[in-house]
Amino acid sequence: MPCCSLSDHVSLPRRHDSPAPDLTPAMMPLPPVARIRQATRHPALNDPTGELARVLRASRLSERLPRGASVALTVGSRGIHGLPQLVTAAVTTLKEMGFAPFVVAAMGSHGGGTAEGQRALLAQLGVTESTIGCPIRAEMETLELGRNRFGLPIYFDRHAYNADGIIVFNRIKPHTSFTGTHESGLLKMLAVGLGKRQGAAQVHQLGLPGLKVLIPEVGAFLIEHAPVALGVAVLENADDRVAQIVALEPEAIVAQEPALLERAREMMARLPFDQLDVLIVGELGKNYSGTGMDPNVIGRQRIETMPDLPRPVITRIVTLGLSVETHGNALGVGLADLITRRLAEAIDPTPMRVNSLTTNFLTRARVPIDLPTDRDAIQAGLDTCWKLDPAEVRLALIPNTLELSTLWISPALADDADRLPGLSRETDFTPLPWTSADPDRLDLARLFPESLIARRKT
Repeated sequence: MPCCSLSDHVSLPRRHDSPAPDLTPAMMPLPPVARIRQATRHPALNDPTGELARVLRASRLSERLPRGASVALTVGSRGIHGLPQLVTAAVTTLKEMGFAPFVVAAMGSHGGGTAEGQRALLAQLGVTESTIGCPIRAEMETLELGRNRFGLPIYFDRHAYNADGIIVFNRIKPHTSFTGTHESGLLKMLAVGLGKRQGAAQVHQLGLPGLKVLIPEVGAFLIEHAPVALGVAVLENADDRVAQIVALEPEAIVAQEPALLERAREMMARLPFDQLDVLIVGELGKNYSGTGMDPNVIGRQRIETMPDLPRPVITRIVTLGLSVETHGNALGVGLADLITRRLAEAIDPTPMRVNSLTTNFLTRARVPIDLPTDRDAIQAGLDTCWKLDPAEVRLALIPNTLELSTLWISPALADDADRLPGLSRETDFTPLPWTSADPDRLDLARLFPESLIARRKT
């Protein structure tokens, strides 16, 4: 039987029989936005540097160490509010108590896993030898102090180990990758921060199950086998201000840190909405979160084998820029759906690669679709957010995932903002503002005059 072709049964139009249909989707109009403010439920300390000096003097440090003893003060890469002032106050107080303090960089593999990179990160945070008044040790040399339950070596910073005493100074907050009894805090600073690149790699080698087990286990081991003299925990409120400073004697750190973690979880900043169609994030960076954008805020984990958080559920996340403080490390860019070309071009693959391979969470470093401008990226987010009616688009705009005291919302969120406790609307709805120098770049400094983005311009 002769073979038949499709043309025997279906009459196909010739190429020039009719004009090709326009398949370009209509662009959704950019919605107007209004500013809302989240009320602060937890007050900040009036004098955090004075409180830090007080807790140091009230501790048993002078009982544990003789006058003239060398004291290693840990400083990490997290964006503690007023970090240079706090470190300076600690150094000054320790000198007045008769000790010889020095700062040791305790940030695992950050800064590309090099002494130069870690020293540069500290300088970017305002912590330099001239500003704080003592030496800084950022070298990456470690000692192997033992083995963990899996037989992996436990590494520890050589300078810290050789000090007469170590003050473990760190912010306590929920971790960006897992939930456990001990997350980001003093034990993590010991196990990961002071483990330098080698120690951080060992703790992360077994992924999430390993982190939950090894941070408390290795941290407790190091308290016993390293000269830990004191722990100093900083807790911040939802406005990114220091709300509490607590000194923990070494023997109390393991037992008391979980309660401080729950206190920090209660105070942390969050988005007030359970569901968004579009979230625009002005910047990501490790100065805002260890993952660039805090999963506890945006609800996305993007970790192998692990589901996202139950809230908030966000269809599209559009991230516009990379903070200068992160030095090109765009870890967490994989949490976004769309980015700008300026963000993509600001990425330094070396520190991001080192950080990602050390943590063993690879999906967070996947670079999403980039668009030429802020306007293009925002437009693409709107056009792909699974909504047809512009009036229904639930859009929010934040400067980053750390500074959440104010945010801008579209009209579809107005009823929620009026109904939810702790929210107040401060402006009428107005068109998105664009910079005078570039009509396609969002004016984030104007939108968020209290943010780091605006403070850089002053």
